[in-house]
Amino acid sequence: MWIADMDFPVAPAILSALHERLNHGLGYHMMAGDPQLMPLLRAHLATQGLTDLPDDGIAMLPGVVPGLYATVHALTTPGEPVVTMTPIYHPFHLAITDLGRRVAGVPLREGEHGYEINWAAMDAAARGSRLLMLCHPHNPTGRVWTPLELEKLRDLALSRDLFVVSDELHADLRFSGQSFESFAADPRVRSRTITLTGPCKAYNAAGLGIGAMIGHNAGLVKRVKSTAGGLMGHEGALSVTMWRAALRDAGPWLAETVAYLKDNRDFLSAYLREHLPWVKFTPVEATYLAWLDLRAHPRAGDIQKFLLDEARVAVHDGPVFASDAWKAQYQGFIRLNFATSRAILTEALDRMREALDGGMEKRQETEPAF
Repeated sequence: MWIADMDFPVAPAILSALHERLNHGLGYHMMAGDPQLMPLLRAHLATQGLTDLPDDGIAMLPGVVPGLYATVHALTTPGEPVVTMTPIYHPFHLAITDLGRRVAGVPLREGEHGYEINWAAMDAAARGSRLLMLCHPHNPTGRVWTPLELEKLRDLALSRDLFVVSDELHADLRFSGQSFESFAADPRVRSRTITLTGPCKAYNAAGLGIGAMIGHNAGLVKRVKSTAGGLMGHEGALSVTMWRAALRDAGPWLAETVAYLKDNRDFLSAYLREHLPWVKFTPVEATYLAWLDLRAHPRAGDIQKFLLDEARVAVHDGPVFASDAWKAQYQGFIRLNFATSRAILTEALDRMREALDGGMEKRQETEPAF
């Protein structure tokens, strides 16, 4: 329950389109931009505030992660600080450190209603930097940044003259029902923003890698894409077919899937409140990934190994989501994928509860009596 894909069947409309594509052979697709996919993608992006994109404002990618690396490579130089939040999806800090830059990490604060941005620390980190890497919705905490938070982030980008790369891969996996506001929906920041997105999380097709780099500044898109050149590779024919079918025909499947995920999230929240009330968890606003704080457990120091050995449940270890300077801060946290059947989720939670409760009892048995 660690890796971020869903334990659900793929949408029938997507499977049908893939079978049809196989029957027509596997030659090259339209490398200059699929004439059916592009209008569908532009219409979808417009619902998120990304209107009036120029003709060269969309560049296809083999996935979102290559876009993170390409942006860091194109817009910064070795040794420079790059601003991002922690915890964060690990390719963020890996893109920074693998390319010889420095992580200017800003830990999120644990507020009364969930994780919050430390604005003073963000501003301090932005001094001397040229790039802000934003995850929206945020992985692993599941936050969807509010209009007010987005406005303050935009103000920061303008005041500190920052480029922004916004990973919006989980935008279609929100639980509020409210429309999604892209970071670049505000014209003030469009010329300095690269938006990354793709269908693979929402439509459960991680094995068909594809993504898009989007920007209102066509020159900036070209600069970032061309920096990687032929090292990046390109999207595949079946990936294009999948995304086209997803946008055209798989909307009802996605709506049903999001509703099921929301019910799983609520079930998880209720289970923890009843059976493991010491585990800290703020219900996520998007994604199917739960960020759980188990630091109160006596085995917090090796909690991932403990759960694997004692509960036979595999989860992502908290320190993975921070660069070296902040890893210790997230020891005792785990990220758990709840995009599975209710039966499997229940079994996993029952196993975890038994193992965790047993660990608590052992500590009590060894504590001296006074």
